[in-house]
Amino acid sequence: MKKLPLAVEKLLNAPIDLVWKVLTDKEAMQQWYFDLTEFQPVVGFVFQFMGGPSPEKQYLHVCEITEVVPKQKLTYSWRYEGYEGISYVTFELLAQGNKTELLLTHSGLETFPASNPDLQASNFVVGWNYLINTSLENYLAKALSS
Repeated sequence: MKKLPLAVEKLLNAPIDLVWKVLTDKEAMQQWYFDLTEFQPVVGFVFQFMGGPSPEKQYLHVCEITEVVPKQKLTYSWRYEGYEGISYVTFELLAQGNKTELLLTHSGLETFPASNPDLQASNFVVGWNYLINTSLENYLAKALSS
């Protein structure tokens, strides 16, 4: 039986143009997401970053852009160097006046090794909720106030 994807939905108090920029601009992403050395919202573009549960335990994330619909949808694969499994992260945007409805889905988490507690779905739930509901929201609030 196929597992349902993790989903985080958030109404952001920011226009869609700004939200799209923050999801696709390397300098902005470094502030609220991960420390990316490169990022381009272009199908086929591969980007990498380090992340993990502690400074001592880090994983190389390898991602490839699979779909781009400007100001509407961004999808990329998400896997870990040296580990089985591949998942897909999708950001979908819908303008709601001067606000933006964001739906993040992360599918395929069940393909990661069940034997590695760091790669359990519950960790992704905590991580994405923090990134969307705290980190991204705070970054947008600062961007709008400056």
